[in-house]
Amino acid sequence: MKLFSELNLSPALQQQIAAANFVTPTPVQAGAIPPALEGRDVLATAQTGTGKTLSFLVPLIERMPKGSKGASALVLLPTRELAMQVLEAYRQLTHSKGTAALVCGGLNEGPQLDAIRRGARLIVATPGRLEDYLDRKLVSLSGIKMLVLDEVDRMLDMGFKPAIRRIAASLPANRQTLCYSATLSAEIRDVARDYLKDPVRIEIGSVLKPSPNVELQTFEVPIDKKQELLEHLLGAHDGSFLVFVRTKHGADRVARRLKRAGHSAVPIHGDRTQSQRNSALRSFAQGQHRVLVATDVAARGIDVADVAHVVNYDMPKEAEDFVHRVGRTGRASARGMASTFAAPDETHALRKMERTLAINTRKFRVRPRSEAQARHA
Repeated sequence: MKLFSELNLSPALQQQIAAANFVTPTPVQAGAIPPALEGRDVLATAQTGTGKTLSFLVPLIERMPKGSKGASALVLLPTRELAMQVLEAYRQLTHSKGTAALVCGGLNEGPQLDAIRRGARLIVATPGRLEDYLDRKLVSLSGIKMLVLDEVDRMLDMGFKPAIRRIAASLPANRQTLCYSATLSAEIRDVARDYLKDPVRIEIGSVLKPSPNVELQTFEVPIDKKQELLEHLLGAHDGSFLVFVRTKHGADRVARRLKRAGHSAVPIHGDRTQSQRNSALRSFAQGQHRVLVATDVAARGIDVADVAHVVNYDMPKEAEDFVHRVGRTGRASARGMASTFAAPDETHALRKMERTLAINTRKFRVRPRSEAQARHA
């Protein structure tokens, strides 16, 4: 498939694809759409930003039973932000607001349940809230003909494996399943074995490269000197900072300490309400807060333009996470900087990540006696 116009789709869907200026499919779209249109299960490894949303929405819309009432398709994904993006893309391709329901935590239940009761044909959901509705018998999934598991690696990281299992158990056995993940770990293979039948396997560059516009530097720094080093970098460089930490508690702690030191900082993570997350993003994007302290899960799928400096306060767990984080700066033709803090016992993990990505970062060592002044190693 070289052009979307080559697909055997309904005239209405072809028209919407053309109107949205989708002409040439991305590799994941070219790989996944044809077998999915034939009813095959699909297992795809592809990063965020490779066009996978369209790769499952096109077959989902085309194969949806015409004129039916009630949900025939279910998309499960890890965060509210991603759910909203998928819903927006669906509406763009269908020009219909009444045929889909958003089901996720942090938002009022009323509109979600109303959309389901009105006969929404697509449910876009995070696992926790959907499982809650199932437990309370507020939703039936007996008519689901297609299940999409998007960013399944993130859902497993967030502890949703039991919820996915219980949701899948409430679906018809005779259904089509499309599964997307950034990586293919042993845990993802277990999911594929449990929920997919003879899937078509699609692999789109499991590791991307950081942008050449981003200057990469690493600081070997004792854990108790990280905060001082971050404040040093804030004083030494201009522009906005996006700081990645591993845990929700860590995000709150780093942001709180920065504020005490006189920096305008705000945290964003999964325990904050939707309005708090929206407010944090808005104030960061508009420059009211110079520093956004984020966990990976909260930041995934969120696009903030013009970030000058990304800081990996905690080392990312996977090489793909490093690329994803660093990709928030150096957009288009802009220059960016990414600093990674590695504790002394993380230098081996750092070298392994550099080998995986075939990159070299400029290395500095923070010596305890120098009070967090970075010196070239």
